[in-house]
Amino acid sequence: MGIGEIIVIVILAIVLFAVFSMRKKPSGQDPRSSTPPGNNGQSNDFTGTNPSYQSNSGFRKKSGYAKWVGGGLGWVFGGPIGAILGVALGSVFDGMNVNTSAYRGTPRGDFAMSLLVLSAAVMKADRKIVRAELDYVRGFFIQQFGEEEGNRLILMLREILKQDINVQDVSAQVGQYTDYAVRLQLVHYLFGICAADGDFHEDEVEMVRVITGLMGVSAADFASIQAMFVKSSGWAYDVLEITSSATDDEVKKAYREMAKKHHPDKVANLGEDVKKAATEKFQKISAAYEEIKRQRGMK
Repeated sequence: MGIGEIIVIVILAIVLFAVFSMRKKPSGQDPRSSTPPGNNGQSNDFTGTNPSYQSNSGFRKKSGYAKWVGGGLGWVFGGPIGAILGVALGSVFDGMNVNTSAYRGTPRGDFAMSLLVLSAAVMKADRKIVRAELDYVRGFFIQQFGEEEGNRLILMLREILKQDINVQDVSAQVGQYTDYAVRLQLVHYLFGICAADGDFHEDEVEMVRVITGLMGVSAADFASIQAMFVKSSGWAYDVLEITSSATDDEVKKAYREMAKKHHPDKVANLGEDVKKAATEKFQKISAAYEEIKRQRGMK
């Protein structure tokens, strides 16, 4: 980081501190900004039946300036994704204190941030946010990152869902700064969102396809991961990226190559929690291989 960037960060930090210092503490609750009864501002106010989550225009507006300063800081720290997360953190800061340092500077943190932004893009693709999708994302975050950190991430997701997401820039940034194995894991996770409500909406699948291409993931790998969720008559061959005309030796070779490409150890640097998620994808590849062996009577 050059001296110019350091100066910009310091200036923005000072501005952020000044904004927080000048804000007048409310003496009572403003009825116009109260949360719906029963949710107390917690992450469980994500419901498919709440109209305020059906479109961007329905979200409650905040009067604080922290989100805009946060967006400036985020852009300095991390380009398009950093700007989105900066606004989200600033909005959350208007209501509570969040430890932002937990989400910068580590591969695990970068993976979590990519999950947040791309999750929002897929969830918004069909212009509605349903309870099943939110439950899937919440459950995944808590399972993979722990309850405390998972709840923080869900609060950030709530703010990100209010923003317009430049999918092209964000996806390109993910593709530029993440390993191929990590991108494959992201695609698998995004298909999980599409499958959460049991109905693969074409707009959501198309969004995943667009994100996949912009991240630099091949069309063959996209089709392979899609086949893990959408079972057609030849799904096992699609998963291994071969056709039914392949010889037994070609099937064995394809399985070895896919197992190597998707092995959980390739994302071990992201932590044991993410590695466990990668194991699920690896098991689906093994299941496809076993299905082909069963059909052909291979030993």
